[in-house]
Amino acid sequence: MTASGPGNDPLPPRVVEALRCSVCGDLIGLADRTLRCGNRHSFDLARQGYVNLLHARIPAGTADTAEMVAARADFLASGAYRGLADELARACAEADDLVVDAGAGTGYYLARVLDASGAFGLALDVSAAALKRAARAHPRLGAAVWNLWEPWPVGDEVASVVLNVFAPRNGPEFHRVLRPGGLLVVAAPAPDHLRELGDLVLAVDERKDERLDGTLGEYFARTGRTAVRQEVELSPEQVRQVVGMGPAAFHLDRGDRRARLAALSEPQVVTVSFTVSTYRRLEG
Repeated sequence: MTASGPGNDPLPPRVVEALRCSVCGDLIGLADRTLRCGNRHSFDLARQGYVNLLHARIPAGTADTAEMVAARADFLASGAYRGLADELARACAEADDLVVDAGAGTGYYLARVLDASGAFGLALDVSAAALKRAARAHPRLGAAVWNLWEPWPVGDEVASVVLNVFAPRNGPEFHRVLRPGGLLVVAAPAPDHLRELGDLVLAVDERKDERLDGTLGEYFARTGRTAVRQEVELSPEQVRQVVGMGPAAFHLDRGDRRARLAALSEPQVVTVSFTVSTYRRLEG
């Protein structure tokens, strides 16, 4: 993965071209580390290089916390999910312009895609804590805080690929920002993902893939589905990280889960299992 140096460079021009004012929808430009539209709405870049385009606070329990983000960064750095990152890079190989990562988190997967394709990337996520890291994950990556369930501050038909990894799926917005014939790549946990950890993680719906196709079917035609599965040995600290980086982290105070995690002292072999699905934008 390529580092971006000090992490305080402006957003890449290609990313700025794709963004729109989140107040009025106008085109937006960057000057002196401030995004500003023709109607004089402005948004300052944070010191780390991302921009927050939201107008309101996010309810507690919605965005990943700093602790969750730190756990994710440490866990992904171990290479435990490298197989998934490599498959996503392969699936996105045709990206030749802009990849929009909807729910980018720390930018780990998007950076791998950009390394393999040479494209530019826009990381969207509701967690500012995550985007502090994503903004530094790759020199061709720009990051913006946004709620994916709201209409995105992104232009029409600006992306060759939309990437969505374990994140909310807004079919209408996926369709709108993709250019004609554009590619959507969705990664989701399989039903047996981390099954050995029992109730320390949230269960995955056995019909998740079926529901995914149903949700996106109005806007996209599925073109492929690949399973990524292996058994890995995790240290006790890695088990704590993989639990602490996901939605189960919001529920650790239920029962004795936190105490059980703290008491772990031996490595554990677990299944890491995902599906990577590809879709083409339907026209008309």
